[in-house]
Amino acid sequence: MFGYIQYDKPYLYIKDFELYRAMYCGVCKGLSKACGQIARLGLSYDAAFFNAVLHNIKNTDVKIEKQSCITKFGFKHPMALVDELTEEVACLNTILVYYKLTDDVVDERKGGLRRRVFRGAFSRAAAHCPGIAESVERNMRLQAERENALCDSIDLAADATAVMLRECSDILLQDAATPQSGALFYDIGKWIYLMDAADDYDEDAAKGRYNPFRAAYGCKDKRELLQSHGQDLRFLFNTLFYDMREQLSGIRFHFNRDLTDNIILRGLPQQTERVVFGAACGGKSCKTKAQKPKNKESEK
Repeated sequence: MFGYIQYDKPYLYIKDFELYRAMYCGVCKGLSKACGQIARLGLSYDAAFFNAVLHNIKNTDVKIEKQSCITKFGFKHPMALVDELTEEVACLNTILVYYKLTDDVVDERKGGLRRRVFRGAFSRAAAHCPGIAESVERNMRLQAERENALCDSIDLAADATAVMLRECSDILLQDAATPQSGALFYDIGKWIYLMDAADDYDEDAAKGRYNPFRAAYGCKDKRELLQSHGQDLRFLFNTLFYDMREQLSGIRFHFNRDLTDNIILRGLPQQTERVVFGAACGGKSCKTKAQKPKNKESEK
């Protein structure tokens, strides 16, 4: 469920690439400050994006200065200073990671030790941001109920994750939240859920686990899914992208929006092509698993 939100680097200005890296490092520092050192192991690309776009919409200036980093052997490089919003984004990241680990324990009967190690970080994050913790817990419980009921509606299956991200964005933005910002984060939450489902289709089918696309179409593997219902999937994702563009046009960004536009308008469609539709390559099976960072050094 993590690591899908990425930029399209060939079309990213150098200034925005440097800003993204600084925001990424800022969340890492925020994780340490708000949730403890263990929480830094769960740092994701998604949190860096949330940190950048939320600061922009909320009109919270980002201060950047050179600080030392252990992964750079103590050498200094530009980092976004940790502020209250960054700490809250870090808490959201930590809470989501904990529920992802919980999901792994339930689905795969493994990862219990990792979840126990992460428990302290989760407790600190939940105490720091109780509203976010409540929203995630409530919606993830609803998500589990629908999956256990083998929901065959793709939209309904993705709704709980989408609502969760919309609610969390409203909490983080406070007075700056608008119907358009909420709808944008709803779309992003739905996109993340569907990307994860498409990415895991073959593994879910092999292990007999719930998958919304499998429940809706009943295909034995992803190749059959793309061959039989590829156009349906394209329509589904293109509808999401269209709505994202519509919501973006109604949101006031207080600073340069080049980074946000690059990620949403170019990065997300590019990731969708690679992860969802990349398996149909000249009759051969192609690797579709998202390239997720093993640690924060991989992004730097």
